[in-house]
Amino acid sequence: MLAERVKEWNRQSLEKGMQKGMQKGACDLLVRLLEKKFGTIPDELRHRLEQADQQQILQWSERVLSAESMGDVFGN
Repeated sequence: MLAERVKEWNRQSLEKGMQKGMQKGACDLLVRLLEKKFGTIPDELRHRLEQADQQQILQWSERVLSAESMGDVFGN
């Protein structure tokens, strides 16, 4: 029984780690796209990016393609 719990904890931990890694990778890519298109990202936007979930990062990433400003990307 304990062995099964340990396996489940390990599985959950691995899943969380993978999800966090994918979120960080998506965030890093969005930062690169924003910097390439608009230049330096203000600290408050960088913090907002780091706190966002993967779905929000995906939405912002799609907006980069047609945005004329960072405000267009973040809905400001």
